[in-house]
Amino acid sequence: MFNVNLLSRYIPIVLVTASLIACSKDDDDNGITPPENLRSAIDYSKLTDTTAYANFFADNSGAKTVDLTPGSTQLLMFRAINTYNGTAVGTGATLDSTVLKNMFSNTGNPFTDAALNTSGVNLRSIFASSLPAAEAEKERKTLEAAFGPIATASKSVTATASEGKAGKLGTYLVDEKGIEWGQIIQKSMIGAVQVDYISNVLLSDKNLALDNSKVVTGKKYTELEHNWDQIFGLLTANPVYGSKATATSSGESFIGSYLWEYNKEDFPKIHTALLKGRAAIVNNDPTTLKAQVAILRPALEKALAGAALGYLGKWKTNATNDAARAHAIGEGLGFIYSLRFCKVNGADAAFSDTILAGLILAPNGFWGLTNTKIDAAAAAIRTKFKITN
Repeated sequence: MFNVNLLSRYIPIVLVTASLIACSKDDDDNGITPPENLRSAIDYSKLTDTTAYANFFADNSGAKTVDLTPGSTQLLMFRAINTYNGTAVGTGATLDSTVLKNMFSNTGNPFTDAALNTSGVNLRSIFASSLPAAEAEKERKTLEAAFGPIATASKSVTATASEGKAGKLGTYLVDEKGIEWGQIIQKSMIGAVQVDYISNVLLSDKNLALDNSKVVTGKKYTELEHNWDQIFGLLTANPVYGSKATATSSGESFIGSYLWEYNKEDFPKIHTALLKGRAAIVNNDPTTLKAQVAILRPALEKALAGAALGYLGKWKTNATNDAARAHAIGEGLGFIYSLRFCKVNGADAAFSDTILAGLILAPNGFWGLTNTKIDAAAAAIRTKFKITN
């Protein structure tokens, strides 16, 4: 995330493709082997943008083979953290960094929904989990370090923020540097929980080689089927991804929403790609599976890069509105952090941290931003992601 040592003088802590399948249909050792006599082949033409994912896939006895529970539960946990952070402005509540840390790791029964507390899953374990263990732990601790600043800022929620003074700018809670930690936490989790885990873990070569020859003991699905199902559960709470989109709303949340807002080209392809990928696993069709992975991974990264650029642009277009500018840069900083997980485009922590340092390495944080700094950050992102518009 942000280089903690580099930024400690200025802000307490500033936040926070390889081959997809190395096999062919003829490679029995590495190919997808469907459970014998359990699945009938699926006609891809029957998959449409209105097909409900969880209800479509079944075994030959008619039993549904989809279980979205792990991913869906983690999405609910993400929402719970976001909702909790919003209570400071919404109700005037003082936030507790320990509560946030417990919600992140699912310890100490921190959720109001008891089912989340006893679910056996958490967000911490999947946060930045594509990285080597030591690097992943560093990123987790950096996110946790953001819980203190937002809790501290919440104590000043009744005050009006200004340079050197925490409080509210409009309806946004910021610290004395003008940093909106709630947005940084949320957008960083979009990258490190959703995009990294979906794109770099669940869609990795290693996970796409999980066993597909037999069902998991006591379950209706194979390991490979369940791996794919986790993607859907973590992306959306809707039966059909994108089905609630209107001209003014995505009907989705988190990365699901930003795919709609900042990647209009790929947004309509996502649900069908998820369906076809699952069907390809049933059909022992690695070529079709690989094609869906090639849609999903770049699409997620394009949404992150587009969002980062979008919020940098909003900082500039709201030149006379400090509240809007602080909100925009809070979102932008979180998305720029998240760019480190865009491995298809060759981004990494060094790339993100260099941009972040160029933006907020100033004695007064947000208050020291300039058009020149914003333009330099945008140019670096455009170059890395080959964005010309």
